[in-house]
Amino acid sequence: MGRKVLIAAPVHNVLLETLQTLGYEYDYKEETTQQQALEIVGDYEGVITSTRLNIDKTFIDKATKLKWVGRMGSGMEIIDVSYAESKGIQCFSSPEGNANAVAEQALGMLLALQHKIFSSHTEMQQGIWLREENRGTEIEGLTAGIIGYGNNGSAFAKKLKTSGLKILALDKYRNDFEEEGITECKSIEPIWEQADIISFHLPLTTETQYYFDEGFLNRMQKPFTLLNLSRGKVVEQASLYTGLKSGKIKGAALDVWEMEPVGKMEGVMKLQLEEMLQMPNFIATPHIGGYTVQALYKMSYFLVEKIKKAVL
Repeated sequence: MGRKVLIAAPVHNVLLETLQTLGYEYDYKEETTQQQALEIVGDYEGVITSTRLNIDKTFIDKATKLKWVGRMGSGMEIIDVSYAESKGIQCFSSPEGNANAVAEQALGMLLALQHKIFSSHTEMQQGIWLREENRGTEIEGLTAGIIGYGNNGSAFAKKLKTSGLKILALDKYRNDFEEEGITECKSIEPIWEQADIISFHLPLTTETQYYFDEGFLNRMQKPFTLLNLSRGKVVEQASLYTGLKSGKIKGAALDVWEMEPVGKMEGVMKLQLEEMLQMPNFIATPHIGGYTVQALYKMSYFLVEKIKKAVL
C-alpha cells in the first residue's frame, strides 16, 4: 500500500495533482464526519481538512501513521498543534490563500451597511420607495480600527486605505508595520477613543475568545459599525445584541458566529439572532468570506507547496 492522504475538505485540482507527483494516493472524501474519520485515519500519512474535522488528542492517537496535517485556509484552533508536534506531526495552513476574498467581503459588507443597500433592496422588493430615509454615510474620512493585522486584517486595511479612511491597527504579535495611512497602535485605547468602524481579524484563542464583550462595548467613545469575519466566538453575541438595541452599534455585519451552523442555537441566543436578522442595520452571511473560486485555488496551492517543501 502506498502513502495515503485523507482529504476531508473541498480542494482545487492543483492540490490533487501535486500530491500525485509527490507519490501520494488520496481518498477525496470531503463530507467525512468526525466519527468516520476516526475509524479510518490510522491508514493515512496525511490529512487535509477545513473546519469539518477536529484534529484533537483522540484523533491524533488513532492516526498512528500520520506525518502531517494540512488546514485549508486559516484558523488552527481545530488542531491540537502542540500535541501533534510532540508526536512528530507537522501542521500546515494556508491563510494567505483567502485573505483577499475576506477583505473584499468585509469591504462589501461595510459599504452595504453605510449606504443602506441591503435594507433598501428589501424595501424595493416590497414595493416601498424611500429616498431620504435611506440616505447613506460615506466611509471616506472615517476612522477604522482593525484588530488583528495578519493576512486578512492587513488586506482589508489596504482596501480601506484607498478609500480615504484613517486606519488604526492593533496586533499583539506584530510590530513595525506602520506605513503611510496606517497607524500602528500599541494598545487598544486609541481605537476605543477614535474608531467609527471596528473590524475583527483575530484567530480564536483563550485570549481572544469574547474579545468583544460588554466591557469593550462600554469603552467605545462613539457609536460605531462592527464587522466580524474572523471567528465567531471573538464577538460575544449577547453584547452585540445589546449594542444594536441601544444604538451604540450603528450597524453590524457578521460572517462568523458564536455557534455554527446557526441552526444549532437555542434559547436566548436563538431569539437574539432571530431579532437581529430582522434589523435593517444587520447583515449576516454563512461563513463564506473566504469562499471564492480564486481563494479555493490559492488556498490549495499555498497549502500543497508547504507540504511539498516538508516532504521532499
